[in-house]
Amino acid sequence: MQFSFVFSLLIRTFVPMKEYQYHIFSPYRVCPLGAHVDHQHGLVTGFAIDKGVDLWFNINTDGHVHLESKTFEGVVDFDIESPTQVKERHWGDYARGAKFALKKRFELKLGINGVIQGSLPVGGLSSSAAVLIAYVMAFAKANDITLQPFEVVKIASEAEREYIGLNNGLLDQACIALGKKDGLLFLDCDSNEWRIIKRNPEMPEFKIGIFFSGLTRSLVNSDYNLRVYECKTAAWNMLAYTEQPLKTFDKTFLRDIPKTTFEKTRIAMPARFARRAEHFYSEYRRVRQGVTAWETGNLKLFGKLSFDSCESSIHNYECGSPELIAIYEIMRSLPGVYGGRFSGAGFKGACIAMVDPAHTAEVEKVLTERYLEQFPEYEKTFQVFWVSPDDGARFVD
Repeated sequence: MQFSFVFSLLIRTFVPMKEYQYHIFSPYRVCPLGAHVDHQHGLVTGFAIDKGVDLWFNINTDGHVHLESKTFEGVVDFDIESPTQVKERHWGDYARGAKFALKKRFELKLGINGVIQGSLPVGGLSSSAAVLIAYVMAFAKANDITLQPFEVVKIASEAEREYIGLNNGLLDQACIALGKKDGLLFLDCDSNEWRIIKRNPEMPEFKIGIFFSGLTRSLVNSDYNLRVYECKTAAWNMLAYTEQPLKTFDKTFLRDIPKTTFEKTRIAMPARFARRAEHFYSEYRRVRQGVTAWETGNLKLFGKLSFDSCESSIHNYECGSPELIAIYEIMRSLPGVYGGRFSGAGFKGACIAMVDPAHTAEVEKVLTERYLEQFPEYEKTFQVFWVSPDDGARFVD
């Protein structure tokens, strides 16, 4: 049986790990605006949330890494100094990936003995990025390496791209490492400039609802990477039609091409590539508008833009299973829901919504009833969780 951090429903009871000296909490994340654009160097927003991954560990001076999981079966053992092994399609690949990315920059001599546990059985919350960040922080601690938060972001992202095989950007890792409970992360994935926009005192209260469809998914085995290639192909089309020099595929990004060029060339390129580019440029505009809405405390507008983002995900980016689309359409019709969208890449997994706390019980009740009327086969696996923004990955005293 294969295991992935985005698959399992084997969540077990939380037990404090008092026998371990160190404890890292690495939160999951949600992205209300800025979906599917980080890999094209777009603008993104996000929150870390108060659910995530816990890693307890001690330092091994002999260089051995031994890991157990309260979420998955089996154990992981490898030597921190040895060349990184090939992937085993096992939950231990994330620890090996963290080692792989760190060893490109630093000498690693000391290992860890630890236990890891996830707190939610859902896809779409970047659990893989959360666990990678936890391992990067743990291996750095063991080897007396001081990393700034954005260094952690880049190392974990590199591990996921180059070792795990997911052509992601920086959104997931940035939300997890940089998030603050009292604000919204705003990140420019081209310049890597970022800031936390504190919540306007006039903004209404909200809870974040996570509606798990009952489907599990692996981005590596989904159309996620294909969508990245389609975006790059759209960029190549625009460069070719305007007789501009082509860059290598890995250095081609929609962010580098003005929207005016897209407007001139969209009719000439195949429709699927034009739709991918349309999502990128329209999402860029929505994020800009959303940042202004957040700064001024206009949660109603911010939520509407999140809904509009999901519409573009469905029709332009063309992601979203029937189950996720059903959840989205139901929650959009319910009173008290400010806004929301697919969580993560939109291939199975979950939807998220910002909800008036006075309406959470009714939203959960009605959405559950209507969803299970359409998909009764998920009666035992559909779940709803209510979470709040939280600080980013950190050591816990």
